[in-house]
Amino acid sequence: MATTGTDPASDRVLHIRFERSDSDRIEETLRTIDDGERPDPYFEVTFHDADQLHRVTRPKNLELLRTIAREEPSGIRETARLVERDVRQVHRNLTELEELGLIDFETDGQSKRPTVWYDALEVDLPLLESGGEPDAADA
Repeated sequence: MATTGTDPASDRVLHIRFERSDSDRIEETLRTIDDGERPDPYFEVTFHDADQLHRVTRPKNLELLRTIAREEPSGIRETARLVERDVRQVHRNLTELEELGLIDFETDGQSKRPTVWYDALEVDLPLLESGGEPDAADA
């Protein structure tokens, strides 16, 4: 079973951003590499479509992500049993999460085991453009 350390720095976090990535973090990482040092791991997924972000944060998908991280199920059927849902629905949701880059499947014979490599998700949803103006799509 996956465990989360008591030290927050030991947690593996996947940062989810909408429309723009963390350019300051990218520049910091590049400076660290240029200085010959090894940067701290940083993982980010950037979505440019609000529907993709919505698919990540749907309660059923969050429940699946939490269950996979906590229980490490052996396959899709066990995952469905753990969340008390129909196998076909769970398979559809897991396929969607794989397409979004949030889970991986490990194949063992005919069994597909869903896995996550992170302990937490951080979602950054800016309400204003970087210059402080409302997003043009909202005007």
